[in-house]
Amino acid sequence: MTETTTPPYAGTRPPRLADESPGFLARIGHGWAERDVPAPVSPAAARAAAEHRARLSACLPDRTLVLAAGRARHRNGDADYPFRVDSDFLWATSCQTEGAVLVMTPRPGGHDAVLYMPAPARPGERDFHAGAAHGELWVGPSAGLAAWSAALDLPVRPIDDLGEQQGGQPDELRTVLSDLRMIKDDWEIAQLREAVDHTVTGFAAVADEIPRAVADSLGERWLQGTFDRHARTFGNGPGYNTIVGSGEHAPILHWVRCDGPVRPGETLLLDMGVEANSLYTADVTRTIPVAGSFTPAQRRVHDLVEAAHRAGMDQVRPGATYTDFHFAAMEVLARGLHDWGLLPVSVDEALAPEGQQHRRYIVCGIGHHLGLDVHDCGSSSYERYQGASLRPGMVLTVEPGLYFHAHDETLPPELRGIGVRLEDDLLVTGTGHEVLSGALPIDAAGLEKWAAR
Repeated sequence: MTETTTPPYAGTRPPRLADESPGFLARIGHGWAERDVPAPVSPAAARAAAEHRARLSACLPDRTLVLAAGRARHRNGDADYPFRVDSDFLWATSCQTEGAVLVMTPRPGGHDAVLYMPAPARPGERDFHAGAAHGELWVGPSAGLAAWSAALDLPVRPIDDLGEQQGGQPDELRTVLSDLRMIKDDWEIAQLREAVDHTVTGFAAVADEIPRAVADSLGERWLQGTFDRHARTFGNGPGYNTIVGSGEHAPILHWVRCDGPVRPGETLLLDMGVEANSLYTADVTRTIPVAGSFTPAQRRVHDLVEAAHRAGMDQVRPGATYTDFHFAAMEVLARGLHDWGLLPVSVDEALAPEGQQHRRYIVCGIGHHLGLDVHDCGSSSYERYQGASLRPGMVLTVEPGLYFHAHDETLPPELRGIGVRLEDDLLVTGTGHEVLSGALPIDAAGLEKWAAR
Protein backbone atom coordinates (compact mmCIF):
# COMPACT_ATOMS: atom_id res chain seq x y z
CA MET A 1 0.00 0.00 0.00
CA THR A 2 1.32 3.41 -0.89
CA GLU A 3 1.93 5.96 1.81
CA THR A 4 -0.90 8.42 2.45
CA THR A 5 0.23 11.99 2.08
CA THR A 6 -1.48 15.27 2.74
CA PRO A 7 -2.05 17.29 -0.45
CA PRO A 8 -0.26 20.67 -0.42
CA TYR A 9 -3.56 22.53 -0.68
CA ALA A 10 -5.24 20.80 2.28
CA GLY A 11 -7.23 23.21 4.38
CA THR A 12 -7.31 25.83 1.60
CA ARG A 13 -9.57 26.42 -1.43
CA PRO A 14 -9.39 23.73 -4.17
CA PRO A 15 -6.77 24.26 -6.85
CA ARG A 16 -7.51 26.61 -9.70
CA LEU A 17 -8.85 25.29 -12.93
CA ALA A 18 -5.93 24.94 -15.33
CA ASP A 19 -7.06 27.85 -17.48
CA GLU A 20 -7.06 30.11 -14.40
CA SER A 21 -3.48 29.36 -13.39
CA PRO A 22 -0.89 31.95 -14.48
CA GLY A 23 1.74 29.25 -14.84
CA PHE A 24 -0.47 27.16 -17.07
CA LEU A 25 -1.50 30.14 -19.19
CA ALA A 26 2.09 31.17 -19.70
CA ARG A 27 3.05 27.63 -20.64
CA ILE A 28 0.14 26.75 -22.96
CA GLY A 29 0.29 29.87 -25.10
CA HIS A 30 3.69 29.32 -26.73
CA GLY A 31 5.76 26.75 -28.55
CA TRP A 32 3.25 25.62 -31.15
CA ALA A 33 4.29 25.21 -34.79
CA GLU A 34 2.30 27.00 -37.46
CA ARG A 35 -0.12 24.77 -39.34
CA ASP A 36 -1.27 25.22 -42.91
CA VAL A 37 -4.77 23.73 -42.85
CA PRO A 38 -6.57 23.85 -46.21
CA ALA A 39 -10.30 24.48 -46.40
CA PRO A 40 -12.09 21.13 -46.81
CA VAL A 41 -13.79 21.91 -50.11
CA SER A 42 -12.92 20.88 -53.66
CA PRO A 43 -12.60 23.40 -56.52
CA ALA A 44 -15.54 21.70 -58.29
CA ALA A 45 -17.73 22.09 -55.22
CA ALA A 46 -16.75 25.75 -54.87
CA ARG A 47 -17.60 26.41 -58.54
CA ALA A 48 -20.96 24.68 -58.14
CA ALA A 49 -21.76 26.82 -55.09
CA ALA A 50 -20.89 30.00 -56.99
CA GLU A 51 -23.26 28.99 -59.78
CA HIS A 52 -25.95 28.24 -57.21
CA ARG A 53 -25.57 31.72 -55.69
CA ALA A 54 -25.88 33.26 -59.14
CA ARG A 55 -29.15 31.41 -59.73
CA LEU A 56 -30.45 32.50 -56.33
CA SER A 57 -29.43 36.09 -57.00
CA ALA A 58 -31.31 36.12 -60.29
CA CYS A 59 -34.48 34.89 -58.59
CA LEU A 60 -34.48 37.47 -55.79
CA PRO A 61 -32.90 40.69 -57.08
CA ASP A 62 -32.86 43.76 -54.84
CA ARG A 63 -33.24 41.60 -51.72
CA THR A 64 -30.73 41.09 -48.94
CA LEU A 65 -30.40 37.33 -48.51
CA VAL A 66 -29.13 35.66 -45.34
CA LEU A 67 -28.41 31.95 -45.01
CA ALA A 68 -27.11 30.42 -41.78
CA ALA A 69 -25.21 27.14 -41.34
CA GLY A 70 -26.86 26.56 -37.99
CA ARG A 71 -25.45 25.02 -34.82
CA ALA A 72 -25.44 21.57 -33.29
CA ARG A 73 -28.50 20.71 -31.23
CA HIS A 74 -28.07 20.16 -27.51
CA ARG A 75 -28.22 16.49 -26.51
CA ASN A 76 -27.87 16.40 -22.74
CA GLY A 77 -25.59 17.73 -20.02
CA ASP A 78 -22.63 19.30 -21.76
CA ALA A 79 -22.98 17.12 -24.88
CA ASP A 80 -24.37 18.10 -28.29
CA TYR A 81 -25.55 16.02 -31.22
CA PRO A 82 -23.12 15.89 -34.16
CA PHE A 83 -23.37 19.01 -36.28
CA ARG A 84 -25.05 18.76 -39.67
CA VAL A 85 -25.05 21.95 -41.73
CA ASP A 86 -28.27 23.47 -43.07
CA SER A 87 -28.85 22.16 -46.59
CA ASP A 88 -29.78 25.51 -48.15
CA PHE A 89 -26.64 27.09 -46.73
CA LEU A 90 -24.51 24.22 -48.00
CA TRP A 91 -26.04 24.43 -51.48
CA ALA A 92 -25.04 28.09 -51.66
CA THR A 93 -21.56 27.81 -50.12
CA SER A 94 -20.17 24.23 -50.07
CA CYS A 95 -19.07 25.10 -46.52
CA GLN A 96 -19.86 22.90 -43.51
CA THR A 97 -18.62 25.20 -40.75
CA GLU A 98 -20.84 25.45 -37.69
CA GLY A 99 -22.04 28.96 -36.92
CA ALA A 100 -21.21 30.41 -40.35
CA VAL A 101 -23.54 32.91 -42.07
CA LEU A 102 -23.75 33.92 -45.73
CA VAL A 103 -24.97 37.43 -46.50
CA MET A 104 -25.82 38.41 -50.07
CA THR A 105 -26.26 42.17 -50.45
CA PRO A 106 -28.00 43.46 -53.58
CA ARG A 107 -26.17 45.62 -56.11
CA PRO A 108 -26.93 46.54 -59.72
CA GLY A 109 -26.82 43.34 -61.72
CA GLY A 110 -26.66 40.90 -58.84
CA HIS A 111 -25.45 40.50 -55.26
CA ASP A 112 -22.22 40.85 -53.33
CA ALA A 113 -21.73 37.79 -51.16
CA VAL A 114 -19.74 37.68 -47.93
CA LEU A 115 -19.27 34.61 -45.76
CA TYR A 116 -18.95 35.17 -42.02
CA MET A 117 -17.63 32.38 -39.83
CA PRO A 118 -16.02 31.81 -36.44
CA ALA A 119 -12.28 32.38 -36.74
CA PRO A 120 -10.18 29.48 -35.43
CA ALA A 121 -8.62 30.11 -32.03
CA ARG A 122 -4.83 30.19 -32.25
CA PRO A 123 -2.19 29.60 -29.57
CA GLY A 124 -2.35 32.36 -26.99
CA GLU A 125 -6.13 32.67 -27.24
CA ARG A 126 -8.24 31.11 -24.50
CA ASP A 127 -10.43 29.01 -26.78
CA PHE A 128 -7.36 27.33 -28.27
CA HIS A 129 -7.16 25.16 -25.15
CA ALA A 130 -10.45 25.85 -23.34
CA GLY A 131 -13.05 25.76 -26.12
CA ALA A 132 -14.41 22.20 -25.95
CA ALA A 133 -16.76 22.80 -28.88
CA HIS A 134 -14.23 24.27 -31.32
CA GLY A 135 -10.80 24.50 -29.63
CA GLU A 136 -7.97 22.91 -31.59
CA LEU A 137 -6.79 20.83 -28.65
CA TRP A 138 -10.30 19.40 -28.30
CA VAL A 139 -11.53 18.89 -31.86
CA GLY A 140 -8.44 19.29 -34.03
CA PRO A 141 -7.16 22.06 -36.30
CA SER A 142 -9.39 23.94 -38.71
CA ALA A 143 -8.82 26.12 -41.75
CA GLY A 144 -8.44 29.84 -41.25
CA LEU A 145 -10.55 32.53 -42.86
CA ALA A 146 -7.93 33.24 -45.53
CA ALA A 147 -7.87 29.58 -46.55
CA TRP A 148 -11.64 29.52 -46.85
CA SER A 149 -11.64 32.74 -48.86
CA ALA A 150 -9.07 31.35 -51.29
CA ALA A 151 -10.91 28.04 -51.67
CA LEU A 152 -14.32 29.61 -52.27
CA ASP A 153 -13.15 32.74 -54.11
CA LEU A 154 -15.37 34.63 -51.73
CA PRO A 155 -14.75 37.29 -49.06
CA VAL A 156 -14.68 35.58 -45.67
CA ARG A 157 -14.78 37.62 -42.47
CA PRO A 158 -14.96 36.88 -38.74
CA ILE A 159 -18.46 36.21 -37.48
CA ASP A 160 -18.02 39.01 -34.94
CA ASP A 161 -17.96 41.49 -37.84
CA LEU A 162 -21.56 40.62 -38.65
CA GLY A 163 -22.83 42.30 -35.52
CA GLU A 164 -26.41 41.54 -34.58
CA GLN A 165 -27.20 38.31 -36.39
CA GLN A 166 -30.11 38.70 -38.72
CA GLY A 167 -33.19 36.57 -38.39
CA GLY A 168 -33.83 33.18 -39.93
CA GLN A 169 -34.85 32.57 -43.50
CA PRO A 170 -38.26 33.95 -44.46
CA ASP A 171 -40.64 31.43 -45.97
CA GLU A 172 -40.28 32.98 -49.42
CA LEU A 173 -36.52 32.44 -49.43
CA ARG A 174 -36.83 28.81 -48.35
CA THR A 175 -39.44 28.23 -51.05
CA VAL A 176 -37.24 29.74 -53.75
CA LEU A 177 -34.28 27.68 -52.59
CA SER A 178 -36.34 24.47 -52.70
CA ASP A 179 -37.48 25.29 -56.22
CA LEU A 180 -33.91 25.95 -57.36
CA ARG A 181 -32.57 22.79 -55.75
CA MET A 182 -35.01 20.61 -57.73
CA ILE A 183 -32.84 20.80 -60.83
CA LYS A 184 -29.46 19.21 -60.16
CA ASP A 185 -26.39 20.33 -62.07
CA ASP A 186 -23.69 17.97 -63.33
CA TRP A 187 -21.67 18.26 -60.12
CA GLU A 188 -24.67 17.43 -57.96
CA ILE A 189 -25.60 14.46 -60.13
CA ALA A 190 -22.05 13.15 -59.77
CA GLN A 191 -22.38 13.40 -55.99
CA LEU A 192 -25.65 11.48 -56.08
CA ARG A 193 -24.13 8.79 -58.28
CA GLU A 194 -21.35 8.38 -55.74
CA ALA A 195 -23.84 8.15 -52.88
CA VAL A 196 -25.91 5.55 -54.74
CA ASP A 197 -22.88 3.47 -55.72
CA HIS A 198 -21.72 3.28 -52.10
CA THR A 199 -25.27 2.43 -51.05
CA VAL A 200 -25.34 -0.52 -53.44
CA THR A 201 -22.13 -1.90 -51.95
CA GLY A 202 -23.61 -1.23 -48.51
CA PHE A 203 -26.56 -3.47 -49.36
CA ALA A 204 -24.08 -6.20 -50.27
CA ALA A 205 -22.25 -5.73 -46.96
CA VAL A 206 -25.54 -6.14 -45.09
CA ALA A 207 -26.55 -9.21 -47.09
CA ASP A 208 -23.22 -10.82 -46.23
CA GLU A 209 -23.99 -10.43 -42.53
CA ILE A 210 -27.50 -11.91 -42.58
CA PRO A 211 -26.35 -15.47 -41.76
CA ARG A 212 -24.43 -14.20 -38.74
CA ALA A 213 -27.36 -12.04 -37.62
CA VAL A 214 -29.50 -15.18 -37.62
CA ALA A 215 -27.03 -17.74 -36.27
CA ASP A 216 -25.68 -15.58 -33.45
CA SER A 217 -29.06 -13.96 -32.63
CA LEU A 218 -27.62 -10.51 -33.38
CA GLY A 219 -30.78 -9.45 -35.16
CA GLU A 220 -31.80 -6.25 -36.91
CA ARG A 221 -29.46 -4.06 -34.92
CA TRP A 222 -26.39 -5.91 -36.22
CA LEU A 223 -27.49 -5.31 -39.80
CA GLN A 224 -28.30 -1.67 -39.10
CA GLY A 225 -24.86 -1.21 -37.58
CA THR A 226 -23.25 -2.96 -40.54
CA PHE A 227 -24.73 -0.48 -42.98
CA ASP A 228 -24.09 2.54 -40.78
CA ARG A 229 -20.43 1.56 -40.43
CA HIS A 230 -20.21 1.16 -44.20
CA ALA A 231 -21.83 4.57 -44.73
CA ARG A 232 -19.45 6.22 -42.30
CA THR A 233 -16.46 4.55 -43.96
CA PHE A 234 -17.35 5.44 -47.54
CA GLY A 235 -19.23 8.70 -46.96
CA ASN A 236 -20.27 11.10 -44.25
CA GLY A 237 -22.62 8.49 -42.78
CA PRO A 238 -26.18 7.29 -43.33
CA GLY A 239 -28.37 9.90 -45.03
CA TYR A 240 -31.24 9.15 -42.64
CA ASN A 241 -31.99 6.66 -39.89
CA THR A 242 -31.38 3.24 -41.41
CA ILE A 243 -34.47 1.01 -41.57
CA VAL A 244 -34.02 -2.73 -41.06
CA GLY A 245 -37.36 -4.49 -40.58
CA SER A 246 -37.60 -8.24 -40.29
CA GLY A 247 -40.83 -10.23 -40.12
CA GLU A 248 -43.68 -8.30 -38.55
CA HIS A 249 -41.47 -5.20 -38.37
CA ALA A 250 -41.21 -5.00 -42.18
CA PRO A 251 -44.68 -3.39 -42.59
CA ILE A 252 -43.79 -0.61 -40.11
CA LEU A 253 -42.94 2.31 -42.36
CA HIS A 254 -40.14 3.90 -40.35
CA TRP A 255 -38.86 1.01 -38.26
CA VAL A 256 -35.62 2.61 -37.06
CA ARG A 257 -35.52 0.96 -33.62
CA CYS A 258 -34.13 -2.14 -35.30
CA ASP A 259 -34.14 -4.09 -32.06
CA GLY A 260 -35.86 -7.26 -33.23
CA PRO A 261 -34.61 -10.69 -34.27
CA VAL A 262 -33.96 -11.85 -37.83
CA ARG A 263 -35.46 -15.27 -38.44
CA PRO A 264 -35.41 -17.71 -41.35
CA GLY A 265 -38.65 -17.73 -43.30
CA GLU A 266 -39.24 -14.01 -42.83
CA THR A 267 -38.78 -11.13 -45.24
CA LEU A 268 -36.26 -8.40 -44.47
CA LEU A 269 -37.05 -4.84 -45.56
CA LEU A 270 -33.91 -2.72 -45.96
CA ASP A 271 -34.34 1.04 -46.53
CA MET A 272 -30.84 2.53 -46.53
CA GLY A 273 -28.84 5.36 -48.04
CA VAL A 274 -25.25 6.57 -47.87
CA GLU A 275 -24.76 10.31 -47.49
CA ALA A 276 -21.64 11.31 -49.44
CA ASN A 277 -19.08 13.62 -47.86
CA SER A 278 -20.71 16.41 -49.87
CA LEU A 279 -23.92 15.50 -47.96
CA TYR A 280 -25.90 14.42 -51.04
CA THR A 281 -27.73 11.23 -50.13
CA ALA A 282 -29.07 8.09 -51.74
CA ASP A 283 -32.34 6.43 -50.68
CA VAL A 284 -32.84 2.81 -51.76
CA THR A 285 -35.10 0.01 -50.53
CA ARG A 286 -35.15 -3.69 -51.22
CA THR A 287 -37.04 -6.53 -49.54
CA ILE A 288 -35.24 -9.87 -49.47
CA PRO A 289 -35.98 -13.30 -47.99
CA VAL A 290 -33.88 -14.09 -44.94
CA ALA A 291 -33.54 -17.75 -45.83
CA GLY A 292 -32.77 -17.07 -49.49
CA SER A 293 -36.16 -17.85 -51.05
CA PHE A 294 -39.55 -16.19 -50.82
CA THR A 295 -42.51 -18.22 -49.65
CA PRO A 296 -45.42 -18.37 -52.13
CA ALA A 297 -47.32 -15.69 -50.16
CA GLN A 298 -44.27 -13.43 -49.90
CA ARG A 299 -43.57 -13.90 -53.60
CA ARG A 300 -47.15 -12.96 -54.49
CA VAL A 301 -46.90 -9.70 -52.54
CA HIS A 302 -43.46 -8.91 -53.94
CA ASP A 303 -44.60 -9.53 -57.53
CA LEU A 304 -47.50 -7.10 -57.14
CA VAL A 305 -45.23 -4.42 -55.65
CA GLU A 306 -42.75 -5.00 -58.47
CA ALA A 307 -45.48 -4.52 -61.08
CA ALA A 308 -46.50 -1.26 -59.39
CA HIS A 309 -42.88 -0.17 -59.20
CA ARG A 310 -42.29 -0.74 -62.90
CA ALA A 311 -45.54 1.04 -63.80
CA GLY A 312 -44.51 4.02 -61.70
CA MET A 313 -40.99 4.23 -63.11
CA ASP A 314 -42.40 4.08 -66.67
CA GLN A 315 -44.08 7.44 -66.01
CA VAL A 316 -40.85 9.23 -65.06
CA ARG A 317 -39.94 11.32 -68.09
CA PRO A 318 -39.76 15.00 -69.07
CA GLY A 319 -43.15 16.65 -69.39
CA ALA A 320 -44.99 14.10 -67.28
CA THR A 321 -46.73 15.51 -64.24
CA TYR A 322 -44.99 14.67 -60.98
CA THR A 323 -48.02 12.75 -59.72
CA ASP A 324 -48.28 10.53 -62.83
CA PHE A 325 -45.97 7.88 -61.38
CA HIS A 326 -47.93 7.93 -58.14
CA PHE A 327 -51.27 7.27 -59.84
CA ALA A 328 -49.81 4.62 -62.16
CA ALA A 329 -48.36 2.63 -59.26
CA MET A 330 -51.47 3.05 -57.13
CA GLU A 331 -53.72 1.72 -59.88
CA VAL A 332 -51.65 -1.46 -60.15
CA LEU A 333 -51.78 -1.96 -56.38
CA ALA A 334 -55.52 -1.32 -56.21
CA ARG A 335 -56.27 -3.77 -59.01
CA GLY A 336 -54.10 -6.45 -57.42
CA LEU A 337 -55.70 -6.00 -54.02
CA HIS A 338 -59.15 -6.15 -55.64
CA ASP A 339 -58.24 -9.36 -57.43
CA TRP A 340 -57.22 -10.83 -54.07
CA GLY A 341 -60.58 -9.90 -52.58
CA LEU A 342 -59.11 -7.34 -50.19
CA LEU A 343 -61.15 -4.33 -51.33
CA PRO A 344 -64.80 -3.81 -50.32
CA VAL A 345 -65.44 -1.69 -53.45
CA SER A 346 -64.57 -1.70 -57.14
CA VAL A 347 -61.18 -0.54 -58.39
CA ASP A 348 -62.69 2.64 -59.83
CA GLU A 349 -64.38 3.44 -56.53
CA ALA A 350 -61.15 2.83 -54.64
CA LEU A 351 -59.12 5.06 -56.93
CA ALA A 352 -61.61 7.94 -56.71
CA PRO A 353 -60.58 10.79 -54.39
CA GLU A 354 -63.46 10.02 -52.06
CA GLY A 355 -62.56 6.33 -51.99
CA GLN A 356 -58.92 5.33 -51.41
CA GLN A 357 -59.81 2.14 -49.57
CA HIS A 358 -56.65 0.48 -50.89
CA ARG A 359 -54.56 3.00 -48.95
CA ARG A 360 -55.19 0.94 -45.80
CA TYR A 361 -52.24 -1.13 -47.01
CA ILE A 362 -50.08 1.80 -48.17
CA VAL A 363 -50.78 4.88 -46.08
CA CYS A 364 -47.58 6.63 -47.19
CA GLY A 365 -46.57 8.33 -50.43
CA ILE A 366 -44.58 6.51 -53.09
CA GLY A 367 -41.86 8.96 -54.03
CA HIS A 368 -40.12 12.26 -53.44
CA HIS A 369 -37.33 14.50 -54.69
CA LEU A 370 -33.82 13.52 -53.59
CA GLY A 371 -30.65 15.55 -53.05
CA LEU A 372 -29.07 17.18 -50.03
CA ASP A 373 -32.11 16.06 -48.06
CA VAL A 374 -33.57 12.60 -48.34
CA HIS A 375 -36.95 14.30 -48.80
CA ASP A 376 -35.50 17.13 -50.83
CA CYS A 377 -37.09 20.49 -51.66
CA GLY A 378 -39.72 20.14 -48.95
CA SER A 379 -40.43 23.88 -48.77
CA SER A 380 -41.65 24.11 -52.36
CA SER A 381 -45.27 24.93 -53.08
CA TYR A 382 -47.75 22.35 -54.35
CA GLU A 383 -47.72 24.00 -57.78
CA ARG A 384 -43.94 23.65 -58.06
CA TYR A 385 -43.76 20.17 -56.56
CA GLN A 386 -46.70 17.76 -56.88
CA GLY A 387 -48.46 19.91 -59.46
CA ALA A 388 -45.43 20.51 -61.67
CA SER A 389 -44.04 18.70 -64.70
CA LEU A 390 -40.86 16.67 -64.50
CA ARG A 391 -37.78 18.26 -66.04
CA PRO A 392 -34.32 16.97 -66.93
CA GLY A 393 -31.97 17.19 -63.96
CA MET A 394 -34.55 16.24 -61.37
CA VAL A 395 -33.68 13.26 -59.17
CA LEU A 396 -36.50 11.48 -57.41
CA THR A 397 -37.41 8.18 -55.82
CA VAL A 398 -40.19 5.79 -56.76
CA GLU A 399 -41.11 3.55 -53.82
CA PRO A 400 -44.42 1.67 -53.85
CA GLY A 401 -45.06 -0.94 -51.21
CA LEU A 402 -47.63 -3.07 -49.45
CA TYR A 403 -47.72 -3.19 -45.67
CA PHE A 404 -49.71 -6.06 -44.22
CA HIS A 405 -49.52 -5.71 -40.45
CA ALA A 406 -49.53 -8.79 -38.26
CA HIS A 407 -52.60 -7.60 -36.33
CA ASP A 408 -54.67 -6.61 -39.41
CA GLU A 409 -57.78 -8.81 -39.30
CA THR A 410 -58.90 -7.78 -42.81
CA LEU A 411 -56.12 -10.00 -44.19
CA PRO A 412 -55.96 -13.76 -44.59
CA PRO A 413 -53.51 -15.29 -42.10
CA GLU A 414 -50.88 -16.10 -44.73
CA LEU A 415 -50.47 -12.40 -45.63
CA ARG A 416 -50.28 -11.00 -42.10
CA GLY A 417 -46.85 -9.71 -41.12
CA ILE A 418 -45.55 -9.27 -44.68
CA GLY A 419 -44.14 -5.90 -45.68
CA VAL A 420 -42.59 -5.24 -49.10
CA ARG A 421 -41.18 -2.01 -50.50
CA LEU A 422 -39.11 -1.36 -53.62
CA GLU A 423 -37.39 1.99 -53.98
CA ASP A 424 -35.06 3.26 -56.67
CA ASP A 425 -33.38 6.61 -57.33
CA LEU A 426 -34.15 7.99 -60.79
CA LEU A 427 -32.54 10.82 -62.74
CA VAL A 428 -34.85 12.52 -65.23
CA THR A 429 -32.99 12.79 -68.55
CA GLY A 430 -33.80 14.57 -71.80
CA THR A 431 -35.63 11.55 -73.18
CA GLY A 432 -36.78 9.57 -70.15
CA HIS A 433 -34.97 8.51 -67.02
CA GLU A 434 -31.92 6.68 -65.72
CA VAL A 435 -32.19 4.37 -62.74
CA LEU A 436 -29.15 5.35 -60.69
CA SER A 437 -29.66 2.39 -58.36
CA GLY A 438 -30.19 -0.10 -61.20
CA ALA A 439 -27.25 -2.27 -60.08
CA LEU A 440 -29.62 -3.88 -57.58
CA PRO A 441 -32.23 -6.29 -58.99
CA ILE A 442 -35.89 -5.59 -58.35
CA ASP A 443 -37.55 -8.87 -59.37
CA ALA A 444 -38.01 -11.62 -56.81
CA ALA A 445 -35.89 -14.19 -58.65
CA GLY A 446 -33.12 -11.67 -59.17
CA LEU A 447 -33.15 -10.69 -55.50
CA GLU A 448 -33.02 -14.33 -54.40
CA LYS A 449 -30.03 -14.91 -56.66
CA TRP A 450 -28.35 -11.66 -55.54
CA ALA A 451 -28.84 -12.42 -51.83
CA ALA A 452 -27.41 -15.91 -52.24
CA ARG A 453 -24.48 -14.89 -54.45
